[in-house]
Amino acid sequence: MSDAVPQPDDTPVFREPWEAQAFAIVVALHQQGLFSWSEWTQTLSSQIATAQTNGETYYEHWLAALETLVADKGLSSREELTHYQRAWEHAAHRTPHGMSIDLRSEDIGG
Repeated sequence: MSDAVPQPDDTPVFREPWEAQAFAIVVALHQQGLFSWSEWTQTLSSQIATAQTNGETYYEHWLAALETLVADKGLSSREELTHYQRAWEHAAHRTPHGMSIDLRSEDIGG
């Protein structure tokens, strides 16, 4: 018996690699006992409700809920998350389209 999520057609579960990574991070942090699954679903539901009109994708809500829980649990600060988000955006901006993004120390700064 397979543990794979059944799909009605060949549609991938995730459209982008970062969506799968965000999913995996949530599962790993939950498995480590950093938050309960009910905390996760409540945070995700709240995020979806507040951002519904922004035209964001499901996994953008997922990522925002993950960031909220990580900050609320003290695993990182909102400032640190913003710092790394800006570093990632800087790295993405200098990376040619279609190439893997390489986050370098000059992107992160101090």
